[in-house]
Amino acid sequence: MKVTEYIRNSIDRLPKGYIFTYEDFKVDVSQKEAIIKALNRMVNSGKIEKLSKGRYFKPEKTPFGALQPNQEQIVKDLLNEDGKVVGYLTGYSIYNKLGLTTQVSNVIQIGKNQTRPKFKRERYTIAFIKQKNIITKKNIPLLQILDSIKLVKKIPDTNIKASCLRLLEIIKNLNIDEKKDLIRLSLKYPPSTRALLGALLDVLENKSITSGLKESLNPITKYEIPGVSKALSKASDWNII
Repeated sequence: MKVTEYIRNSIDRLPKGYIFTYEDFKVDVSQKEAIIKALNRMVNSGKIEKLSKGRYFKPEKTPFGALQPNQEQIVKDLLNEDGKVVGYLTGYSIYNKLGLTTQVSNVIQIGKNQTRPKFKRERYTIAFIKQKNIITKKNIPLLQILDSIKLVKKIPDTNIKASCLRLLEIIKNLNIDEKKDLIRLSLKYPPSTRALLGALLDVLENKSITSGLKESLNPITKYEIPGVSKALSKASDWNII
């Protein structure tokens, strides 16, 4: 089978919005130039689109033009390495998904153990948030919740009271083991995050599991998070003012 025919058949099997490079095709290294030329011809014909240097995607066509790939596809090379999860979408990238804001940002934030300076990728700014816990596929949803609690003052197009009420709904739907994991993971977050998590759990009548969380905090430290007391009746119990 000729290289061009192989490339075309391979792309036909890819889902729309999937980002790929020439390295995704299993051909001899000596045929690299032929692959790149074939991909560029397909770009010119409109069959695929070029996202950035060496990165292409199969567009989904709409009456308003081609849709861009989703954010996870755009940064997937930063989320996985050799089949292992090393990062996850968080912050601005998941506030909308969690129902914390209606705003969709052109900043993609990624939680990672090892961070790097922010950079541009097409129309997006890629930024990083330091995560001290080991990242696993299972705990990513919990880390996203904790990141949202940590950054509650920075959630756009909303206020802290509304954010706390929404976080209550999210945490309410967790089972008891997930809530315990949330507490365990929070121990590597700042004290203000732990205090707000404790206030959220107490409102949900989960006081029986928060004793260790309370012990991790300095009893005389105050945490200034304006608006929390309007949403959480237990805020003062956690020194939140």
